[in-house]
Amino acid sequence: MKYILFDSTDRDRLLPFTHTRPVADIRCGIMTMRERWEMYLGQPTSTLTESYLQKVFPPDSSNDNCYINAAVFANSELVAALNTLPTGQALVKGELVVAVRYPENKNDIADFHKHSKTLPAVNFAGDLYLLKNNRDIFVLNDRAIRDDYTLITKGRNSAPIPEGVTVTGKEQLFIEEGAHIYAGCIINASTGPVYIAKDAEILEGTMMRGPVAVGAHAVIKMGAKIYGATTIGPGCKTGGEINNVVFFANSNKGHDGYLGNAVIGEWCNLGADTNCSNLKNNYDEIKIWDESANKSVKTGLTFCGLLMGDHSKCGINTMFNTGTVVGVSCNIFGGGFPEKFVRSFSWGGSDGVTTYDFSRAMETANRMMGRRDRQLSETEIELYRYIYEHYRKQ
Repeated sequence: MKYILFDSTDRDRLLPFTHTRPVADIRCGIMTMRERWEMYLGQPTSTLTESYLQKVFPPDSSNDNCYINAAVFANSELVAALNTLPTGQALVKGELVVAVRYPENKNDIADFHKHSKTLPAVNFAGDLYLLKNNRDIFVLNDRAIRDDYTLITKGRNSAPIPEGVTVTGKEQLFIEEGAHIYAGCIINASTGPVYIAKDAEILEGTMMRGPVAVGAHAVIKMGAKIYGATTIGPGCKTGGEINNVVFFANSNKGHDGYLGNAVIGEWCNLGADTNCSNLKNNYDEIKIWDESANKSVKTGLTFCGLLMGDHSKCGINTMFNTGTVVGVSCNIFGGGFPEKFVRSFSWGGSDGVTTYDFSRAMETANRMMGRRDRQLSETEIELYRYIYEHYRKQ
């Protein structure tokens, strides 16, 4: 049986992060949604998503396919239900379609959603949780880190704690072989698990309070203050003060400045002393811009900071207001606060914004990626051109 992760009908509420990836490749917890499903399933998955993304994330189907809602967090009870799901039926939880088993492949996401609602339904009685909107990524990160930690470390032994590192709650600290933690670091894992992946580096004087996940090849700079629930994704470099933030991968916040209750996509760079407000002065509920609805919406949250899409950058001393949403491939600079919604491929700041030239944006992306021996493929450039043409000028 082939397992294919499909985008939920709420995928646009996960913008700007689903501009450039299917829901399956959103990171929340230690892993992405896909990585978690693949660990439970014990085999690779493919993707059913929007057509402009499908070339980069192709489906792989057979004559027996289990389509799984990528917004749902995998667990063992769900996997057991999937493996007994009859062909031609849907696994549901209330109105939510969790999974569908088809004998044929489905290539059109809209047709898939329409058809799946007509199938005989099998009710899932167990517990589940899922990503419904972009701020859920940091809101659910605490639970996700704890669940992932239990899954990843079960039956395994941590590498030893290096000399000169102070740890509270040692039973909830897991260090992969090849990780480096330097003297003077203080790790409090009594408040939640701390997972440090292979080849990660935690430099001198870092203070860390779980739950925290540090991905492979990530670097925590000297003197950083990391509060839970925070995920520093693979290849990221972070410093300063960070509280309940999810960094997807290969993004940098290497200097002082505060970032809280936030999500940072891939290949982003926050200039030195960038600061983000996550609480209004009057302690009121925070509203953010919903790009799919083209309006400001209530979040139900008192704390909500910056949500930044892939390949966006900001200059030194940039200030972001509470609930700011920055799209894909933006270059933000200058004094004052930029607008609370910065559309994809924007160039400028509080003094005015123009359209970021597409060729220059792609050149910048490749320069940053080249520092880590990566380059955009022609297919990926086509994806970004689609975003530029369809979302920048709305």
